[in-house]
Amino acid sequence: MTIKLKCLSHTPLRGYNDPAPEIVAEVEDQLIKAKAEIDAFNPELIIIFSPDHYNGLFYDLMPPFVLATDAESVADYGTLQGKLSIPKDIAAALHRHLLDSNIDMTLSHRLQVDHGCTQTLEEMTGSLTRYPVIPIIINSAAPPFCSYRRIRKLGEAVGNFISSLNKRVLILGSGGLSHEPPVPLLNGAPEDIAEFLIAGRNPTPEERKAREARTIEAGKIYGTSECSLTPLNIKWDEQFIEILVKGDLQSIDAFDVDEISKTAGRSTHEIRTWVAAFSALQATGDYIAKKDYYRPINEWIAGYGIISATQK
Repeated sequence: MTIKLKCLSHTPLRGYNDPAPEIVAEVEDQLIKAKAEIDAFNPELIIIFSPDHYNGLFYDLMPPFVLATDAESVADYGTLQGKLSIPKDIAAALHRHLLDSNIDMTLSHRLQVDHGCTQTLEEMTGSLTRYPVIPIIINSAAPPFCSYRRIRKLGEAVGNFISSLNKRVLILGSGGLSHEPPVPLLNGAPEDIAEFLIAGRNPTPEERKAREARTIEAGKIYGTSECSLTPLNIKWDEQFIEILVKGDLQSIDAFDVDEISKTAGRSTHEIRTWVAAFSALQATGDYIAKKDYYRPINEWIAGYGIISATQK
C-alpha cells in the first residue's frame, strides 16, 4: 500500500475570466508539475472527494455525502463529457465498509457529477477514465451541513478501507479555499429559484449557458466595491492550510459553519473535501505535507491553493 494525496482548488472560471497572463501561467505551471507527479506515481485507484454545485444533487433528496458506483459528467464550463471509470466491486466494498463503520453513506448507482469533480480529474490525469476512480461527493453548497467532525470521521473510515488494499492509491480533494460565487440559498428564494434548487436536474443548454454566464459576470466584479459577495480571506486560507500541513486535524472538529460562511464565504465549505482527504491519509499513518502553491485570485472567485502529502 502506497498513498499520495493532492488537494487543490477548482474554479469554473479558468479560461472564462482570467487574471493577468503571468498568473495564469504560474497556475498552469503548478498544475503541470502536479500532474507529472501523479503520472510518475501511476495510481491503481483514485478516491476523489468533491462537492456538487446543484448539478447532481438537489433538495428533493440532499444527502450529506454520497458514493457513486456509476457517474457521468454534466460537462459544465467546458469540462470533459462522459462516464467516470469506476470499479464497481471496490466501490461497493467501500460502501459496505463505511456502513459497517457507522458512516451513513448514501449510495448512487447513477450519479451526475460536475466541474467540482471532473475539472480536478482532468487537470490531474488528463482524462475521466485514465485510472479507476471512486467519487465521494460531499455536500458543500446546500445548507444545513453536518458537522466538520462528521466529515473527519468519514475520511478516517475511508482511510481504514484504503489500508486494507494492496494498491497505489491517490487521494484527491477538490474545492475551496475561501470563496463565494453567486450560489442561491433555498431559504427565502423566489419560487422559480426554489424549484431549481429542489429539482433542477438536466437543464436545457440555454439554461445552463445563462447560469454559467451569471457566474462569469460575478467574477468580473468580485473583490470590488460593486460586489456584495464575501471577499477572499487570505489569513483564513493560510491558517487552514497550516492545520492540514501540521496534521492537527482534530482541531477542525470545532469549526463553526456559520462563522466560516461569514468570514471566508459560503462556498468555503468545499474545504470539507480537503478535510476528508487528509483524514483518510492520516488514518493510514503519519504523513508529511507541504503547501505547493497559494494565491488569492479574485477573477476566479477563489483563494487558489494546492497541497501535497505522502505517508512518512
